[in-house]
Order: sequence, then structure tokens, then C-alpha cells
Amino acid sequence: MKFVDEAFIRVEAGDGGNGCVSFRREKYIPFGGPNGGDGGDGGSVYLLADNNINTLVDFRYQRTHRAERGQNGMSKDMTGRGGEDLVVPVPVGTRVFEQDTGELIGELLEPGQRMLVAQGGFHGIGNARYKSSTNRAPRQSKPGTPGERRDLHLELILLADVGLLGFPNAGKSSLIRQVSSARPKVADYPFTTLYPNLGVVRVGQNRSFVVADIPGVIEGAAEGAGLGIHFLKHLARTRLLLHLVDIAPLGDQEDPAGQVRKIEAELAAFGGDLTEKERWLVLNKIDLLDEDDYRERQAQLLADLDWRGPVHGISALTGQGTAELVNDLMSRLEQLKVDPDASLGADLARTDPAASEWDMPATPDAGEWHPLD
Repeated sequence: MKFVDEAFIRVEAGDGGNGCVSFRREKYIPFGGPNGGDGGDGGSVYLLADNNINTLVDFRYQRTHRAERGQNGMSKDMTGRGGEDLVVPVPVGTRVFEQDTGELIGELLEPGQRMLVAQGGFHGIGNARYKSSTNRAPRQSKPGTPGERRDLHLELILLADVGLLGFPNAGKSSLIRQVSSARPKVADYPFTTLYPNLGVVRVGQNRSFVVADIPGVIEGAAEGAGLGIHFLKHLARTRLLLHLVDIAPLGDQEDPAGQVRKIEAELAAFGGDLTEKERWLVLNKIDLLDEDDYRERQAQLLADLDWRGPVHGISALTGQGTAELVNDLMSRLEQLKVDPDASLGADLARTDPAASEWDMPATPDAGEWHPLD
């Protein structure tokens, strides 16, 4: 299914039913009096966060969503039936804006969460309501009020704990395939990933977190180069970022430090708080280097960047170093859940813990972590 993360829709609540003008007419009752009933309320329109939906593509084909109108009142003091509410399912993580003003109406962040976006019209009043001691045969009634009508802008921002950053072919999709059951396309050409992907990583039996993989970002993405920086918004709700770097570039590819700086420049151009998020450096493709070569390249990269954060060396292809990375991520996320402002502990701030065991097995211990089945 095509991934669509923006849609423009119109929602129309139902009008309230009109009140009825009617008089009781029965044999031997010449002056029966008014008996016109009230109308029914119009149906409202709600948005419902549905965990089974992950794209806004359906709204490309159906833009207008109308709730049912309230039934008119009837004689014999019968009230019209209320219009049925319309519930429109949307993906979890959807933000709702007024299309004309850009004002944020609300966000749907939890499965089953409902949001009222168009209020149904109020019912009209029948003439029986107007009877009084001085007006025994009222001929006036009140029509129902119109339902609310709004033009909305829906924007989907994926919910994930960890976001993956990096140039095309840095190994982001390979990593998410290695540590989760997600199966994004992997190939040896740039921009294999065209849309964001989510993967659930399980650590043990009862611990897990969600990783978001977005298309690669290149220099000039803010001006439209490559696939642009549009997809960076899907990292806005993550707790930390993994910045993947190809530590063994081929041919005349740019040096790793230059790639990191260009990604940082694109984050700054995008704006928001992405530049303030905690970022870990992940050096990928260490399986292509011997230990001495890797140590030399790692030291040079960290010196060029003056890097002070966590560093992990991995091979997304073979799995080397990924077990340590996953366990450290889980520990850090649990720490941030308790205290969002917690600083990195000494055990997580250490540099490249996985590389200390260069000859570790390619497949992590299944008792420590495993992909979601």
C-alpha cells in the first residue's frame, strides 16, 4: 500500500431536524391544540485513532465525509430521530489542523482515542413547545441549526522511540531488518527506501521499542535535492536518534566526517528541535575492515567531529555489534521514560563497547534479544 502522510478533507456534520407545525385533529375534538414534535439532532463527525491503519492514502479518494441529518419532527408530538454520528478512522499519530488558518486542533496519539471535529446541528422545536395561556394555537416552529462544516489538513507523524539518520546506503534499512521483523527493501543503489518504515525490536520477553527508518538525506535536501527533508518530520516524536555512518566508504565517496556534518546542516535547515535531540553515532560496515584499520578510522572520525556522545561499531549485514547496541538503547529508553532529562550513565556513555570484542559471533545470543515474530 502506498505511504501517504498528508491529506486534505472536508467534514460535514448533519443538520438538526426541523420542528413540526401540527394540530390534533380527531372526531369530537374540534380544538385539539398543537401537537408538532421537535426535530432530531444532527450527527457529529469524529476521528478515531486506529492501530490497524498506517497511511492516509484512503483520503486521496474520499475527501468529503458527511454525518447523517436529524429527522424532522412529526405530528402527535413525535420527535424526529437523531442523525447517526460518523466515525472516521485515521492512523495513530495523526495531527489535525484547520486548513484555512493552519491552527492545530489536536493530535491522536493513543489507539482508540476519539476527536470531535464537526458538531452536529441542534434540533428544531415543534409548535407544541410554543403553547401558552395566551397563545393556544401557535403556528410557529423553529428549524434545526446547520451542522458544523470544516476543511481539515491531516498530517501523519509516525510514533517511534528511535529514529535512524544517515546518507543513502548507510545501512539504515539493513539495520532495521537485522534487529526487527520489518522487511524494508535493501539494494546496492541510493534511495532504496522511498517511504518511512517502522520496526518493533524486542529485548527479552517483555521489553521492546520502535525504530523508524526514513529515506536517506543528502546535501541540499532542504532545497529539494534527493527526496528532500520532508520525511524528517517523522523523527520529531522520537526520544533519540541513531546517526548511521558508512565507516568503509568505497571509491571516491565522501569521508564519513563530511557526511555527518552535512546531515547536521540539513537538520538545522529543517528546524524544530531535531538538532537538540540526543544522537548516537553508529559506525556501520565494520565487517569490511580489520581491527587496526577500524580503530584508526574510528579515532580519526571522532577527532574530526570532536564527538562526545555514545559510539557503536556494528555490521548491519552480519549482526556484529547489534546486540550491544540494542541492549544499550533499551536501557537508555527506560531511563528516559522515568526521567526525560536524565543524563547518560557511565555505562552508556562509553565509546564503542561492541568493538572491544572484535571476534564476537555474528548472530547475537537469542536469550538477550530477538526480532518480533
